[in-house]
Amino acid sequence: MTAGAGARRAMTAQQRRAIAALSIPAVAAVLLVVTAVAGGYRINLTPSEPLGLWRIIPLHRPAAVDDLLFMCPPETAAMREAKARGYLRSGFCAGGVAPLIKTVIAVAGQHVEIGASVSVDGRKVPSSDLALRDGKGLPLTPFPSGIVPPGYVFLHSSFPGSYDSRYFGPVPAPGILGLAEEVFTYVPL
Repeated sequence: MTAGAGARRAMTAQQRRAIAALSIPAVAAVLLVVTAVAGGYRINLTPSEPLGLWRIIPLHRPAAVDDLLFMCPPETAAMREAKARGYLRSGFCAGGVAPLIKTVIAVAGQHVEIGASVSVDGRKVPSSDLALRDGKGLPLTPFPSGIVPPGYVFLHSSFPGSYDSRYFGPVPAPGILGLAEEVFTYVPL
């Protein structure tokens, strides 16, 4: 055996150790992510709610006004356009989008009036002014006013640039994943 052959074999053993050393943390990270997702934990990277780690708490009752929810948006033309415009992140919901974190401001039977801002049953919703254009200058069309139909909820976020029911309308309650609970979050300055 030549010195070169031994060096190649030694290099191969060294490479195997390096691969094993890198594989263990990679496998651990994958297991951590799978466990977190299976346990209902999600990371929010959108400004609609504080950034950070959130948990989905199962909801064993109908959604109510002021519930902060995780919800899979329906596969509609408005959501496909929102995805194309970059408003929605990639995720496990239908259409390949991430769940939304929004607050319920109206439930079935309530009247939602959409003008310069949003009113529910005649009461103005704070921080609900409508934008005519998004951050890229693209036009935004408000959803028509009306009564929230049975089996639907109307969602809102007080974040000024939020894409919510003001623009896409009420969403079907079966898309609700659960209540949104902050675990470890922060609001960037």
